Amino acid sequence: MKTYQDLKNFSQWSDSDKDQFSIAVVKGLVMDATREANSGHPGGPMSCADFAFILYRYYLAFDPNDPNWFNRDRFILSGGHMSMVQYALLLFSGWLELNDIKGFRQLHSNTPGHPEVEIPGVECTTGPLGQGFAMGAGMAQAEAYLRNIFTNSNSKASSLVDHYTYVLASDGDLQEPVALGTASLAGHLGLSKLIVFYDANNAQISGNTNRSDSTNYKKIFDGFNWHVQEIDGHNHNQIKHSIENAQKDNRPSIIIGNTIMAKGTASMEGDHNTHGAPLPQKEIDLSKLKLGLPNDKFYFPEKIKMYYQSRFSKLSEVVKLWNDRKEQLSSINKTSSLVSICLDEKLPKTVFPFFASGETIATRKAFGATLDQFAKDVPNLIGGSADLEPSNYTGNFAKTFSDFTASNQLGRNIPFGVREFPMAAMLNGMALHGGVIPFGGTFLVFSDYERPALRLGALQRVGVIHEFTHDSFYVGEDGPTHQPVEHAMALRTIPDFNVFRPADAKETAICFRIALENRKTPSALLLTRQGVPVLNNDYAHLEKGIRKGAYTVHECDGHPEIIFIATGSEVSLAMEAASLMTDKKIRVISMPCMEIFEQQSFEYKNSLMPKRGCLRVTIEAGITNGWEKYAGYNGLSIGLDRYGASAPGVELANEFGFTPRKIEERVRSHLKSLL
Repeated sequence: MKTYQDLKNFSQWSDSDKDQFSIAVVKGLVMDATREANSGHPGGPMSCADFAFILYRYYLAFDPNDPNWFNRDRFILSGGHMSMVQYALLLFSGWLELNDIKGFRQLHSNTPGHPEVEIPGVECTTGPLGQGFAMGAGMAQAEAYLRNIFTNSNSKASSLVDHYTYVLASDGDLQEPVALGTASLAGHLGLSKLIVFYDANNAQISGNTNRSDSTNYKKIFDGFNWHVQEIDGHNHNQIKHSIENAQKDNRPSIIIGNTIMAKGTASMEGDHNTHGAPLPQKEIDLSKLKLGLPNDKFYFPEKIKMYYQSRFSKLSEVVKLWNDRKEQLSSINKTSSLVSICLDEKLPKTVFPFFASGETIATRKAFGATLDQFAKDVPNLIGGSADLEPSNYTGNFAKTFSDFTASNQLGRNIPFGVREFPMAAMLNGMALHGGVIPFGGTFLVFSDYERPALRLGALQRVGVIHEFTHDSFYVGEDGPTHQPVEHAMALRTIPDFNVFRPADAKETAICFRIALENRKTPSALLLTRQGVPVLNNDYAHLEKGIRKGAYTVHECDGHPEIIFIATGSEVSLAMEAASLMTDKKIRVISMPCMEIFEQQSFEYKNSLMPKRGCLRVTIEAGITNGWEKYAGYNGLSIGLDRYGASAPGVELANEFGFTPRKIEERVRSHLKSLL
């Protein structure tokens, strides 16, 4: 075994010796950083260090000068708690500094406890286990679609998008159902450029994995139509052969690497206590001796860095050839538009569908019509539904543009099946990959299944479009299990997440386009099952107001006495109620997006909703919590602070007080109470 004392003869070492010592340096950094922070997870990074280093050193394609080069291989550390192994390799790559490693887990550092997408070389934010696996599958999905549409446009364009997605997963990742749900779909779809390394170290925070899991993952993934290999995760030749075998197979691949927790420590190898706590300093000192390292803190010799970076010149040559090919193809008509739309991510012009004023149409149906219209001009708009195509009105999109399958990877519709959480997490991965604009549809009540991915999407600021239909008790006979009550407001509590609840078909189309344009914020469109009237306004007028989050749809003469503030299907309800109260001056406001409205100036907000001189009434078929900031102290919030019931929607509207007459009665009664 070579040690730091032999470094003077480093040039004479074998590549095997250089690799082993480099990995020892990685492990030293892991131990020192977690010890310095008095926090972190040293055991996992030390068990997977062999695979991670070999992958980065020999196989991972990237631009040494630009971590965002489009055709790079993607690497996802799904077990985000193992962050220090990735940070160490980013240090080797030159994208982090040694001071970043010393600042591990400290305020404003580039090395937070779990990887965050803003860090150069980190593809996605991980930590909530299982989601990195799913986001990796989403990246592989985006890669497969883009590779095929470019190849279809011009055979010479096949190399513009052609890369692998590697995922490093832990025991905990595979125990999360989102991972196995995703794996089932990935195998079905034939995502052949997805390669997962499963670091099977048999240790978790609470003990060995056999306390809670006896799953035969080899059989499970074989049943999912994956290419499965099982290796010694510390044997470098086996690691190399397994990666090369995976690259050749036409299925997604999983490499089950049997490893030892805290591999390389002096006396704590295999000890689950190394999972979530720094090693004792004495153990670190003895482990460094065992690994051939000096007792220096944060030891990182220049020779090791130069050895790691010795292939950077070849990587740069690959990048230059790609850039030249992109420039050449940008002058060819059919391919040039794809380069502009997918690689440069320039949104083409879109045309709104026609909806006749006064027509009654469900906003879910309007979404489908808008999707069909936009998809003609936006070739990278892809997505699907969680087995709800007829209900979400995505079925025509599926018919027109076909399903993405293992044998047809030009298909734009992704048949996700009943997999809401995997769908949402994969959509995040697609958006993070870039080049595509992903959407996914289900019922609003099932947004609960997606919630962890919705939050992580907002945290990463990805431009995913979520279609949530059946947005209120008007669902009707399916009963309270399918009738969302708290869901709209619950989604609004997610920071950096836009929730649109459009009032009619035209508002739906405009909200869809705003979501399409916004590539840095996820959007949710909450849509009706039941028909609502198309308001008598043209697109230009509506768009101006909707882009401010709220606007006046009905104005009175002079200063208003009452202001109705409504969303979705309750906007037309508010207008009908106002028509019954001719003795009052009433302004009706549609608020399709609370989040955008909150970004407006005080002057605009106050002009729309004066703080004094009028009664403010909010109306939404959901909980009233959160509406008090618009209703004010003496205002009135009309909503539904209880679960629904099974009955036709019209009957429920009467039961719950959502008719024009009952709204009028509530408002007049409240006015009397204030006297």
